[in-house]
Amino acid sequence: MSSHEDNDPHASRRDFLALAGPAFAAVGGAITLWPFISQMNPDAGALALSTTEVDLAPVKEGQAITVQWRGKPVFIRNRSKKDIADAKAVPVRSLPDPQSDDSRTKKGAEQWLVLVGVCTHLGCIPKGQAIGDVKGEYGGWFCPCHGSHYDTSGRIRLGPAPRNLEVPPYTFTDDKMSKIKIG
Repeated sequence: MSSHEDNDPHASRRDFLALAGPAFAAVGGAITLWPFISQMNPDAGALALSTTEVDLAPVKEGQAITVQWRGKPVFIRNRSKKDIADAKAVPVRSLPDPQSDDSRTKKGAEQWLVLVGVCTHLGCIPKGQAIGDVKGEYGGWFCPCHGSHYDTSGRIRLGPAPRNLEVPPYTFTDDKMSKIKIG
């Protein structure tokens, strides 16, 4: 029986069709599914909001600005030498969410603190950006919703917040550190 199949001139055609049929079906299925998969990608508007570029040149020492990134406020503060010294003087082990000041800033740009301005307790916006705002017991930020106090490095020091204010991904886009890209 096998010698008969070896001599069958249609055997190679059957083998080809047995392989090609499922392959064509798979390619057809992929082509059919592609529009559904592609529509799940973010549109151009969402991609544009995924990064924010900020000019830091007008921000003087001791001043803070708030920008929007991904629909959230981002606090950028040009910290004074006293703010930096106060943050570095805190024993890290004494903090509820232990992080050093150096781990929350870029090396060589310690004066710039960049934080997502959303309290880690229940998502309120802490006070401390404007000149007249209450900055809490530690000179950083104070969340008026439930009383969390953050220091000049954005670390939780007092109150119900479980974690420090988040540091978003950011890079300086020039050598003078006068422009920043968040995201």
